[in-house]
Amino acid sequence: MTLQTEIAGCQLCADRFAKTHTAHQPRPVVWFQPNARILVAGQAPGARVHESGRPFTDPSGDRLREWMGIDETVFYDRSKLAILPMAFCFPGYNDKGADLPPPAICAKTWRGSAMEQLNSVRLTLLIGGYAQKWHIGAGKVTETVAGWRDHAPSVFPLPHPSWRNTAWLKKHPWFEEELLPVLRQSVREALA
Repeated sequence: MTLQTEIAGCQLCADRFAKTHTAHQPRPVVWFQPNARILVAGQAPGARVHESGRPFTDPSGDRLREWMGIDETVFYDRSKLAILPMAFCFPGYNDKGADLPPPAICAKTWRGSAMEQLNSVRLTLLIGGYAQKWHIGAGKVTETVAGWRDHAPSVFPLPHPSWRNTAWLKKHPWFEEELLPVLRQSVREALA
């Protein structure tokens, strides 16, 4: 049995998810192969991804692909791009409709083994605070993203591409003006 198959069958959080406001079953979304050149390290699948079984099949994915300067064909080619979130399943919503955090047990159980398989990665995108903390020990997202040059050109800390961060993007124009052109160049080089 491959690691991907093991993760796809994981039920570690079944009881936890059953107690959420969404009361859903685990559905791990596994999207990586050892030969991928770009790693997108995210937080956890959202509700739409839980339904589709494909990562970033939502407006966040549209924005992320635009940031990277690639289309869906490249983004969903597992030989080019691995998507390895901090939790493989949608964690659910609380009673107020807010996203629950990725369960730490997922990363503790699977992340090390999955990362060991990704030996061809040339570029890593760290989406949000959970991934940034795990990979580079970062603190606050804004400070970490503002210090992107400390990690580029092989690692880029990014805010989550959610619509909820539109105000953040407007408040920090340097992100689009300075970081994104360098990110797009790094994506092109990693895929070459």
